[in-house]
Amino acid sequence: MTVLEDRIEMADESKGLTLDVLFEQLERMPVPEGYKVEIVEGAIFMSPQRDTHWEIILDIVEQLRTKYPRKRVKSDVRVDYPGHLNGFASDVTVMAEDASKADNGYWRCQDVQFVAEVISRGTAPNDYGPKKAAYALAEVPVYLIADPYQGKCHLYTQPKDGEYISELSVAFGANVDMTNTPLGLTLKTDEFPRD
Repeated sequence: MTVLEDRIEMADESKGLTLDVLFEQLERMPVPEGYKVEIVEGAIFMSPQRDTHWEIILDIVEQLRTKYPRKRVKSDVRVDYPGHLNGFASDVTVMAEDASKADNGYWRCQDVQFVAEVISRGTAPNDYGPKKAAYALAEVPVYLIADPYQGKCHLYTQPKDGEYISELSVAFGANVDMTNTPLGLTLKTDEFPRD
């Protein structure tokens, strides 16, 4: 087991609290249709899918699909990240070409090359805070936040020691140049709606 896997497994074993236990309990609960569920630092968050949110996600996925095969582009798929009980269902994820699922049947954060999160009012602090920290700790090379309230994209690259050392903000309407990242493409934001 690697140090990263150890950090992902961090849980209060004495109480039997693990991500798998929490997600199993959530699967038995009546989660309303159209809601996304994530566990961030042990707290459960449910957020509804909004039109603006979905349009941006779909736009990002469509642009990624011009370069990447469908099997590498994921949306709302659970990936466990370092830290205390972090099981995220990121809005958009690109997996490495040789990615493989872990023994538990979930994708490994070590194989994530890109994550995009589209901000929702109720969960924005997670995307800018603990999720950003977990992505950096997992050394996800490229993390993009699309914020329809600000009308901006925030691009974080070059993870080192649990932080991103490069940060770029781009207003909706301008292109996000990711040609010098493992993604090797430019993301157009001219059709991203604002909230």
